[in-house]
Amino acid sequence: MKKAYLDYAATTPVCFEAYRAMLPYFSARYGNTMSLHQWGKEARVALEQSRKKISELLNVNSAEIFFTSSASESNNWVLKGIISAYLPFGRHIIISAIEHPCIMASVQYLKKLGFEVSIAPVDKVGKLDLEKFEKLIRPDTILVSVMHANNEIGTIQPLEEIGEIISQYNKNQRQNLPQVLFHTDASQTFGKININIKKWKVDLLTASSHKVYGPKGVGLLYIKKDVKIEPFIHGGEQEIGLRASTINVPAIVGFAKAAEMGWKKMKMENVRFNKWRKKIIESVLKIKGSSINGSKDESLPQIINFSFKDIEGESLISLLDFKGIAVSTGSACSSSKLTPSHVLLALGLVSLGRYTKDLEIKYFLNELPKVVNQLRELSPFKTE
Repeated sequence: MKKAYLDYAATTPVCFEAYRAMLPYFSARYGNTMSLHQWGKEARVALEQSRKKISELLNVNSAEIFFTSSASESNNWVLKGIISAYLPFGRHIIISAIEHPCIMASVQYLKKLGFEVSIAPVDKVGKLDLEKFEKLIRPDTILVSVMHANNEIGTIQPLEEIGEIISQYNKNQRQNLPQVLFHTDASQTFGKININIKKWKVDLLTASSHKVYGPKGVGLLYIKKDVKIEPFIHGGEQEIGLRASTINVPAIVGFAKAAEMGWKKMKMENVRFNKWRKKIIESVLKIKGSSINGSKDESLPQIINFSFKDIEGESLISLLDFKGIAVSTGSACSSSKLTPSHVLLALGLVSLGRYTKDLEIKYFLNELPKVVNQLRELSPFKTE
């Protein structure tokens, strides 16, 4: 059976370079980074070399990089750790309307504890409304969290403009008070498009290994120097006491190597993605009742999101899967729930990756119209 994996926004395979870099740390170099003997020191060196490598890619200090188990953990840590650290000052958070489910769930939890959350609206292509966002900042605002690019529609947010708005507010209103902090979830953009933490005036940044051809079970959180944050996991002294847990050395080594390869291949891969994106959009729009969601110009090149009139999302995914084609409807982190995505009500999400082949694109575009027509014949939503 022919197969086409077009769901790289959900997860990516581990690249060979990362796989090879990890292997010694599963067996020959298995020490605990907290041990004082030579095995522990060897593991500690690998950890710090990985931290240094990622910090150089992001152009930050290595002491500002902290490793976690996932982007979800990093995002939870930001919201709960920052709120706790700055609690005497304020109880207000701002997030965008199209954040990842781990952000949405975290703020719902914080609301139950009495914190206030404002949802900044986005326009029809998923881009933050800067004017409305600016009006949401208030004296008790502690944190703003806006993802760099949405994992479902691919729209890239204007982080530089958001950072400037926050910076100006801090300059004019908070000269002798704690600053409004700015966090971005860059899980979908890390290693795929340029990231400029200093230009954006970002205080905290999240990234994930398994989105950039590294292993699952490891992520990172950049925390700008002098930003206060409470530990998320208490216990040992790992990560300078801010994140207790035995260090996952193999995964971190693989993450750092995958990130390095992402930066090396970024420009070349985006040329391919843009070519395929154009071809897919042109083909999909030939299908009657189809539309493309998100921004055509300010979007990740590898994510294409579309809707079809009178088609139910899960049925589309299931029938394509039967034909050996992997795409998504909504976020993989919430797709087991038979409820609409908070980003879009009905959608099909194609996401391309390093190992996508022309034959996979061709097969998908050949089968998609057949599947859409078949489902429309059966659809209870069918209109004349």
